[in-house]
Amino acid sequence: MKRYIIYAVFCIALLPVLLLRDFTPDNELRYLSIADEAIRSNTFFTFTNHGIPYADKPPFYLWIVMLGKWLFGSHQMWFLALASLVPSLVVVDVLDRWCGSKLDERGRLSARLMLLTSALFAGMAVTLRMDMLMCMFIVLALRSFYRLYRSRQDGHASDGRTKAERWLFPIYVFLAVFSKGPIGILVPLLSSVVFLAYKKDIRQFGHYWGVRTWGVLVLLCAAWFGLAYAEGGQAYLDNMLFHQTFDRAVNAFTHDRPFYFYGMSIWYSIAPWSLLALGTIIVAAFRRHHWSELEQYFATIIVTTFVMLSCISSKIHIYLLPAFPFIIYTAAMMMSEYEKSKWLRLSIAIPAAILVLALPAFAIAVHMGGTGWLGLPLLYLASGILSASGVLALIAVYGRRKDIHKAIAVMAGGILLAVFTGGWSLRDLRAYIGYGALCEQARKTAATLGTSDFRTWQISRAENMDVYLGHDVVVVPKDSIPGTVPGHASILMTKKKYADKFAGHKTYEVGPYAVIVLAK
Repeated sequence: MKRYIIYAVFCIALLPVLLLRDFTPDNELRYLSIADEAIRSNTFFTFTNHGIPYADKPPFYLWIVMLGKWLFGSHQMWFLALASLVPSLVVVDVLDRWCGSKLDERGRLSARLMLLTSALFAGMAVTLRMDMLMCMFIVLALRSFYRLYRSRQDGHASDGRTKAERWLFPIYVFLAVFSKGPIGILVPLLSSVVFLAYKKDIRQFGHYWGVRTWGVLVLLCAAWFGLAYAEGGQAYLDNMLFHQTFDRAVNAFTHDRPFYFYGMSIWYSIAPWSLLALGTIIVAAFRRHHWSELEQYFATIIVTTFVMLSCISSKIHIYLLPAFPFIIYTAAMMMSEYEKSKWLRLSIAIPAAILVLALPAFAIAVHMGGTGWLGLPLLYLASGILSASGVLALIAVYGRRKDIHKAIAVMAGGILLAVFTGGWSLRDLRAYIGYGALCEQARKTAATLGTSDFRTWQISRAENMDVYLGHDVVVVPKDSIPGTVPGHASILMTKKKYADKFAGHKTYEVGPYAVIVLAK
C-alpha cells in the first residue's frame, strides 16, 4: 500500500505539468501532425509528415495519439501523457516487487524515490514520446527471461506460471519493438546472451530463444511488415527496415555522437542520484562485494545496454533510458553494505549542496539578459523549496544519526514539491514552450479578417502548426522577407525580434513571437 501512496504523490506533483504545459515543437507537435494526417488518409501502418514518408517510428505510439484525437476530437495533453506516465509507474512497480526480497522497507522506499526523481526518468514520464513505453516492455521482457531462467534452475520448467511466461516473453519483446524499434529486441536478446555466457549456461540459449519465441516474433513482425507493404509499398518498407535501422546504426544521418557520449551523459541523466548510484556500483565492482545472482543479472543488463548503445552511431541521452531502472535498483540493493561509508554520504551531500544553491542561482539567471520572463513568483518559490530540501538533506546525512535514507527522502520530496509548485507557472510560460499561444492569436486575427492564409518566417518546425490552425502553413524561406499577397490578407508568424522589419503592419506580440497582419 505504501508504494501506491508514493505513486499518487508522484502523479500529483506532475499534475500541473500535465494540465498546463504546451506541446513542444521539435517532436511532440510533429507526432500530432503525423497522426492527424494518418486519420485523414485512413492509414494505420504507414505514416507521412506533410506528404513525406515517415517510417522513423513504429505504429503503436501513433495509434495512441490517433485514439486520443478520435475520442476527444482534439489532442489532450493529459491523455497523451498517460502513455508515458503509466508505463513509468509500471516500471517502478515491477522493479520494486522484483527486488522486494533483497531490500528492506526503507531501501525499497529509497529506490522508488530515486528512480521517480531521476532527471531523465521523471522528465520522460511527462514527455510525449514512445521511449517510456518501450522501456516498460523491455523491463517486462527481462523479468520474464529471469523468471524462465530461475524456473529452469529450480526444476519448475513445466509449471503453469512458467508456461505463461514462455508466451509473455516474446510478446513483451515484440511490443517493445512495436513501440520504438530494434532496440526493443536488442536489449533483451544481448543481455540474456551475455548473462547466460557469464553463468556458463549458453548452451541453453535455445530454451529461452527457441522456436516458440522466434515463431511469435516472426509471425507478429510478418503481419506488421505485410500490412505496411500493403499500405505504403516496397519503398516505404525499405525505408522502415533498412534506412531507419542499419543506416542509423552504422553511419547515422541524425544524432551522430562519439563512442563515449553515454559515458558523459549518464551523469546528468540520472541526477541527482548519479554519484550515489554509479559510485555504489563502481565501488562494489572493485571491492570484494558478494554479488547476488539478481545483482549479476542487473549488472549484465546495464553493461550490455551501455556498450551496445555506445557502438550504435546514432545517440541521444534518451536511448539509454532502459538501463536507468536497473542502475538505481542495483545500487539500492548494495547500499546497505556501504551505508556507513563516508564516500556514500558524500555522494548525497554533493548534489544536496548544489540544491542549496538553487534559489540564488535562479535569481541570478532571471536577471541575466533575455531571461526576465522567468521571474515568476511560483518559480522563485520552487527554487526556494529546492534550496531548503538541500539544507535539510545535508543535516540528515551529517547530523547525529547520519541517516542516508532520510536524506534521500528529503531531497526527493523537495524535488517533487518544487515540480508541483513551479508547474503552476507553466500557463504563463506556454508561449515560450510551444506554439499554442502563438497560433491562438493567429487564429483570432485571421477570423476577424476572414483569411486562412497562414505564413511563418524564421521559426523552426513551423510546418506542424497545422495541428493548432486546422490549415496548412506556408513556410517562407529564411533567405527571403515575406511580403503582402495580392487579393487578400495573410497572417505572418515570426520571432518578435524581426517585427521591426514589418513596420506599418498591425502586430501582436505573443511571448518571444509576433503575429503580423500582411495586408495593403
